[in-house]
Amino acid sequence: MVYFLIYLFLEITVTLNIAAKIGAFATFIEVIVSAIAGFVIIANIGNSFSESFGALVQRRITEEEFLQLHLFMFIGAILLIIPGFLSDMVGILFQFPYIGLMITRRFYRFKNNQEKRSDDVIDVEVIDHMDK
Repeated sequence: MVYFLIYLFLEITVTLNIAAKIGAFATFIEVIVSAIAGFVIIANIGNSFSESFGALVQRRITEEEFLQLHLFMFIGAILLIIPGFLSDMVGILFQFPYIGLMITRRFYRFKNNQEKRSDDVIDVEVIDHMDK
């Protein structure tokens, strides 16, 4: 919830500052153009997304490869549809596979570190027999 409020604050701040500099009409045009771009991207990744998801289910590609291929591009398209300059900037960045690759590697590195830590735990059962 806190992260959403921080994002909302940043989104409003960035949008107001840019809109004040470029004007209301240019801001309106930017919102329309970015939304159209987001819809076009979603329409174009539909087939390749379903093919990649099928390959993921059949274990022909890994989860990391699936994320690198399409998930961040899809999230970026959604961000382009949402009005606001900050969401558009992040949405455009997510259209580049390298950005998705960096995020995916950071996530999997964190996940692998967590798994390694849990492997270090030894589960023991102590049975205490007391003779009376």
